[in-house]
Formats: sequence, structure tokens, C-alpha cells
Amino acid sequence: MPAPFAVSVVIGSLREASVSRKAAQALIRLASDQTVLRIAEIGDLSLYNEDVEAAGAPEAWTRFRHEIRSCDAVLFVTPEYNRSVPAALKNAIDVGSRPYGQSAWSGKPAAIMSLSPGALGGFGANHHLRQSLVFLDMPVMQQPEAYVGDAFSLFDDAGEFRAARTQDFFKAFADAFAGWIARTVR
Repeated sequence: MPAPFAVSVVIGSLREASVSRKAAQALIRLASDQTVLRIAEIGDLSLYNEDVEAAGAPEAWTRFRHEIRSCDAVLFVTPEYNRSVPAALKNAIDVGSRPYGQSAWSGKPAAIMSLSPGALGGFGANHHLRQSLVFLDMPVMQQPEAYVGDAFSLFDDAGEFRAARTQDFFKAFADAFAGWIARTVR
């Protein structure tokens, strides 16, 4: 059997107890044996500034770019802020895409799970993120889509699923992403 695919998980929320982090950790637990998922932290990335880049990229930028370059695929798990992605996630995308012509994202298969307490499940964030990923040359898994509504009711305080059907959906999503990576990378 071939080695499992290395997947960087980028979480759009910086809060330690966020529902996005709980969802990401659940996806890590449910990952197929075809993938190994690891969180690529974005909380220490200073705002992208080309002047700072010219003076020498901060260590956090270099670390993050290396994590993304060394993975086979990227899984984005994000809340929706004002019908778009959180600023920290947009900044991580910008940091990883620079310097111009040296994007760490290029060619990496991707999937998006967006979460929201509302019924739309982060639809706006999901689609705004897709726009950026198209530009970054990241083939994004189309199906199954993962707009997760009523997200605050999905997990208990320990991060465990409250309903088996939610766990089944997350597992099907993780398995589909593993298949997407295999079809795209190999």
C-alpha cells in the first residue's frame, strides 16, 4: 500500500474551543488510512506586508509556507464572518501565496468545510474561499459539499459528536476527500 497522503488542515478560527477546531479535530480522528491530517496553525502569522517580506520573512511565515509546501493536500475548516472568511484565514492564504510566483498552495488538492450557527452553514465563506483557491491553482473537491449549519449543537464539551448521523456525514466527507486527493495527485 502506498504511503498515506499528508494533509495540512487550516482552521479559519483562532479560538482554541471553536466549533471549527472541534470539527477539524473530528475530521482528523475520522481520517481514512489513506491520509494523515495535521493542523497547520495560523494564529502566529503577522499580517502580510510586502515590505516585511523584502526585509526578510518572519519565522512564522517561513514555517507555515514549509508546512504547506511539504503536504500533498489542504483541508480548510472555517467559520463564516460577515458572509466571508475570517481575516486570519485570508491572511494565511496571502502569506502562503507570496512571494509572487512562489505560492506554496499551487497544485494542492483542497476541500472546504464551512460551519455556522445559522441554517446556511457558512455558504458565503465557503464560496469566497473557493474563489481564492481557483486563483491559487488548487483543485477543490466539488462533492460532497460541506456547509454545516446549526454547528454549535454538533459537539459536546469534549468535542465528541452528539449525533451519529453527523459523525457519518463527517466520515463520508473525509473519505471522499481522500479519494479526491488520490485521483488528483497520483
